[in-house]
Amino acid sequence: MTDSEAVSVTDYHDRTKHRFDAYARGPQTIDWEAQPDSFRRFEGAPLQTLPLLADELSLPFAALFDAAPVAPLPLTMERVAQLLEISLALSAWKQFGAARWSLRCNPSSGNLHPTEAYLVSRGIAGLVDGVHHYRADVHGLELRCAFTSAQQNIEPLLLLGLSSVHWREAWKYGERAFRYCQHDVGHALAGVSYAAAVLGWQVQPLFEVGDDALAHLLGLDRTGEFVTDEGEHPDLLLAILPDKRATDHLDGLALVRSLQASLEQGSWAGQANVLDRRHFYRWPVIDAVTQASHKPDLDAQADTLPLQKLPPPILSLCTEPAARLFRQRRSAQAFDGITGIEATDFFRLLDHLLPRTDIAPWDTLPGPPRVHLVLFVHRVRGLAPGLYAFPRSEQGQTLLRARLRQEFSWSAVATAPDHLPLFQLIAARTERTASRLSCHQDIAGASAFSLGMLAEFDSHIQDTPWRYRELFWEAGVLGQVLYLEAEACGLRGTGIGCYFDDAVHEMLGITDHSLQSLYHFTIGGPVMDARLVSLPPYERR
Repeated sequence: MTDSEAVSVTDYHDRTKHRFDAYARGPQTIDWEAQPDSFRRFEGAPLQTLPLLADELSLPFAALFDAAPVAPLPLTMERVAQLLEISLALSAWKQFGAARWSLRCNPSSGNLHPTEAYLVSRGIAGLVDGVHHYRADVHGLELRCAFTSAQQNIEPLLLLGLSSVHWREAWKYGERAFRYCQHDVGHALAGVSYAAAVLGWQVQPLFEVGDDALAHLLGLDRTGEFVTDEGEHPDLLLAILPDKRATDHLDGLALVRSLQASLEQGSWAGQANVLDRRHFYRWPVIDAVTQASHKPDLDAQADTLPLQKLPPPILSLCTEPAARLFRQRRSAQAFDGITGIEATDFFRLLDHLLPRTDIAPWDTLPGPPRVHLVLFVHRVRGLAPGLYAFPRSEQGQTLLRARLRQEFSWSAVATAPDHLPLFQLIAARTERTASRLSCHQDIAGASAFSLGMLAEFDSHIQDTPWRYRELFWEAGVLGQVLYLEAEACGLRGTGIGCYFDDAVHEMLGITDHSLQSLYHFTIGGPVMDARLVSLPPYERR
């Protein structure tokens, strides 16, 4: 990596900020009748339809945070089908008049779903050894590459790779789309981690595997099989381990290299479908930041800084089956401006945002937290309205205290649990400010509370520009936790990708790139649209 790549990443970030006087560059017109295809398909690849078995999973959501470990289920095709059904599959169809669209367990900006998933399987009963593409529309696996050299009595192997189709987001959001694609990787990452925990499995991200090696493993570098401008960018490789108690870290690069012969001798099949026949716009800045944030193979990725020691999480009171909760998650379109949240529930929700590496989804991120929260508290019963800070590490607290306005009070919340780093900065009504900063969207002020995510920026971008992507992944993981914790409280959440970046910084007193706002979120009582009809995700089955 060179200084120029770090500069390119920072330039992209600054260029794609929304401002009061101008939004980031995007398409001037959008033809809603000609959206890109929501589903990737590989025509000519054999399709294996997976069984729908999620209703068999009865583990309560609260059990995911209990000290007692979840008994691991065997690594079979049926269990893999459950993993995918409660993490990346369709969760419902919505219909309004003649319009019909699908929802998924993993949220996505604009419901455009640029994230694609691939499995690499070996020695798993019911699955062909090879590389499979997951098709959410039919809950099935397309066999992209069949390994020819079957081995007997080998340890089962399951890898899950994530990639992004940048065009899916750029079609609507233009230059800012690269950011949203990274958010969605984080959403998917957390979704897979939660789903694995229900099965008693562990997710181990193989951060040392660089972009080129991952592209080759998943077949994304077979450019002749993809439409120009609709290729997929490799994001992350996960090892799915059938025992949550596993502690030995896999050598991801050695593992990928061990599969090289199988890839070369395997039989590849399938041609990517056309997602959009009309590419009216070009966004070369997305290609530029993709290249500047390209990740090489790494000797080691994990940070050496130890994580802060924390007590066990405050137990959730949600007895709903986790698999059902994951599938009922929705993004609220509007809030009632009345419904609040009890302070005890608010504190428990914040506590579950602290990183405990033995609890999902915090086993999916490298090193200590780099993303911290600034909260606009509107309707938290037992807590005064105002602006609050929630640094997720001691290092983060030091940075926030140094960079935010010196006149902020930093008053510790006396009623919060002792280990919860929650500080009141200003006591004031914040609904109008929150809405104005979030692109004048009422959902940021009509909720119980909303928040902005501040990332430690310069210190991680300068020497390792690819960590720009990881910062958004962490923000996306936080978003997925917020979505599910909101559902567990009987409320609903919504991620907000549209906000005025530097206006947020100015309000907080940030004058440099030490901290940057990456994502907003809001939680409250949803207003349901009775005109919408909800249909089962796979009703034809």
